[in-house]
Amino acid sequence: MLSKQEYSKIVKKNSPKSNTPLNCLKAFLVGGAICALGQWLCELFMFLKLGKLQAKTLTSVTLIFLGILFTALHLYDKLAKHAGAGTLVPITGFANSMASPAIEFKSEGYVLGLGAKMFVISGPVFVYGTLASVLWGVVCLML
Repeated sequence: MLSKQEYSKIVKKNSPKSNTPLNCLKAFLVGGAICALGQWLCELFMFLKLGKLQAKTLTSVTLIFLGILFTALHLYDKLAKHAGAGTLVPITGFANSMASPAIEFKSEGYVLGLGAKMFVISGPVFVYGTLASVLWGVVCLML
């Protein structure tokens, strides 16, 4: 039987070494590049004489499309392998988390594979958000 200290030594010895400053720099640069792309797209759409609201909406749609496209082409995972948390920029990271399970399980069919697995990650978020808003509404109604 191993003691906690012996087990900790074995785990520490066999764990891969992490270069935290380099990982942070990569995450910062990639996350910043995704955000800069979003800002550039917004400026481009406003330059094309779209209103501010339309430009922002089209920027969001474009970033979601690119996130899903890069996921489908297996490029997003390769980028995430090197950039880590930098790829979790909310809109592209969420698009990736929605598309990955759906693409992975598409062979099971449109309903049981694609439709059901698409909400594996986001489903709990939607359920919690809906439940919390209903409960808050009831509290407000009572008060």
